[in-house]
Amino acid sequence: MTDVTGAAADVLHTLFHSDQGGHEQVVLCQDRRSGLKAVIALHSTALGPALGGTRFYPYASEQEAVADALNLARGMSYKNAMAGLGHGGGKAVIIGDPERDKSEDLLLAYGRFVASLGGRYVTACDVGTYVADMDVVARECRWTTGRSPENGGAGDSSVLTAFGVYQGMRASAQHLWGDPSLRDRRIGVAGVGKVGHHLVEHLVEEGAEVLITDVRQEAVERIAGRHPSVSPVADTDALIRTEGLDIYAPCALGGALNDVSVPALTARIVCGAANNQLEHPGVEKDLADLGILYAPDYVVNAGGVIQVADELHGFDFERCRAKAAKIFDTTLAIFARAKEDGIPPAAAADRIAEQRMHEAARKPVR
Repeated sequence: MTDVTGAAADVLHTLFHSDQGGHEQVVLCQDRRSGLKAVIALHSTALGPALGGTRFYPYASEQEAVADALNLARGMSYKNAMAGLGHGGGKAVIIGDPERDKSEDLLLAYGRFVASLGGRYVTACDVGTYVADMDVVARECRWTTGRSPENGGAGDSSVLTAFGVYQGMRASAQHLWGDPSLRDRRIGVAGVGKVGHHLVEHLVEEGAEVLITDVRQEAVERIAGRHPSVSPVADTDALIRTEGLDIYAPCALGGALNDVSVPALTARIVCGAANNQLEHPGVEKDLADLGILYAPDYVVNAGGVIQVADELHGFDFERCRAKAAKIFDTTLAIFARAKEDGIPPAAAADRIAEQRMHEAARKPVR
């Protein structure tokens, strides 16, 4: 761990003492030979070793990378708690363009940093990293999940992530309309990458009217070619303003729900795979005030982490799928708690997750 700049230290100090703070450990990693610059953030290990993916992204600044790692790690604590896993929350970000900067040496160096934590952090795939990358990382670190079946892993976790979001949508429909069916519902999916394209397949199979958009035109064309019934839309702004939209599914990067997008939404439900969809505290209340039902992101997108956690104990796909299917019941329970307490669903989910972490932290060590 070298060369922590003053700017990064300032960000760490600010977030350590803010509402996004409370993290147990933050490690800034640098390997000059490979060009690796990474941040590993452990938010909580109350429920067990921190588990969360590795994001490889060309952040505009070191401050932005640190802030993202901290926010994502905190979200993983809540996600793992709500998924009923014996894991706390952690996340890592590698600074750089994965298309240009990713190399075997860099991934091996990263694996050594993760290994140096001695099992307090278990890593996996995220935006910009793939199964093949985890296979490389695993050569230096046994606390690596999301590996290929050939290397003792479970493979692509996006399949169950999408399945969980689909279950969250069905639960949202049940709560709002009294019927979990998505047939003939008009659903907009923003981001049809690793998770989004699997979600589209579930929706098309059920008979929903699906609209899609993505910053990568080739991704849109690939989905439209595979599913002729799907309708491409110019961009996310056009998608959220589409008349008659029943459900909006943000499946790209975070911050999709903000002071600009929320007032423009026409959908009655927001349920998507993206992490950290609420750009800042208070957005969840804005959604509730507008009568928009928000399915908390870290609850409905937990299928992937359920899969990678199972990999540590001998992966069984059907067992994982059955557990991911319970996201339907968990989502309904959150809506019920929100109604009972008179708070938005996001706040209800936080209360339940925080209670679980608090109770685990109070248990005596044996």
